[in-house]
Amino acid sequence: MTAAGSHSPDVLVLGGGGILGEAWMSAVLAGLDEGDGFDSRTCGQYIGTSAGSIVAASLVAGIAPGTRLGELPEQPAVSQAEDEQHLGALRQTLGAVVSIGNAAAAPLASLALSSSTGGGALLRRAALRRAPKGRRSLERLGREVQRSGVSWDGRLRIAAVEQESGRRVMFGAPGAPTLSVAEAVQASCAIPGVFLAVSAGGRTYVDGGVWSPTNMDAADVRRGYQVFCLNPTGSMRPVAGTLIGALAPISRGVAGAEALALRHRGASVSTINPDDTSSAAMGTNLMDPSRRAEVIEAGLAQGRRLAALTPRQAA
Repeated sequence: MTAAGSHSPDVLVLGGGGILGEAWMSAVLAGLDEGDGFDSRTCGQYIGTSAGSIVAASLVAGIAPGTRLGELPEQPAVSQAEDEQHLGALRQTLGAVVSIGNAAAAPLASLALSSSTGGGALLRRAALRRAPKGRRSLERLGREVQRSGVSWDGRLRIAAVEQESGRRVMFGAPGAPTLSVAEAVQASCAIPGVFLAVSAGGRTYVDGGVWSPTNMDAADVRRGYQVFCLNPTGSMRPVAGTLIGALAPISRGVAGAEALALRHRGASVSTINPDDTSSAAMGTNLMDPSRRAEVIEAGLAQGRRLAALTPRQAA
């Protein structure tokens, strides 16, 4: 069993959160890496969703977070106007659950969203069929990930959703479809209605965040394992008319339900959300690169504070 402030965790979970979520996660990890014994590149397993798949792939490629702050590959920027425009597509994709504006209802909503049953997949399949087709390419992102030299080494898992079935796919896991890491990252970042989906083997794949903001429950854990999750959307507050406003009411509930599932398997789980300073720096449009430097500064400070804490204290 490991401690966040003294050793690398067995499983590092990196959630979705756009350009600013990637910047925050990289900065927090850079701060943690300054502590004794913590090296974010030596974890036994990585679970990456959307922006988190970019960070996870870079760590598996051996890139230290502190050496590439603000320089990792990223999704194209999305303006606030575009954010509001594709909010309807997101609502269609996640279904009526996303329309719940009452945070008190979030735990029930999250359990429905993160369900691995056929019913949960059917809900996503129906919603994805109604969502407009994304038009913006993520090929540049894929090329930059490919240039890092990352390959499947048995540790990396990248979450996406198969559009035809609505089911979650964890690329890199045994039995998963065969894609390159770069293609899997593109798929995991392909927000429905915004970015082009990834097609391979007669199937189509979109953003892993359609299933869950973290997909933490996909971790392969045993009793005594330490799971450390960075959830960029975990501290956000509902904001009417924005993408993050749609996600905020359910993000914490989803992560909480998934953490509980892992604890039932005997793992110890620490979930880290942006602190007040980081959350304020991130604002409401996580696809706005103009805030990156401010987010990195706040995330680095948060990571340094966490470096000396145990997972229980950090949570």
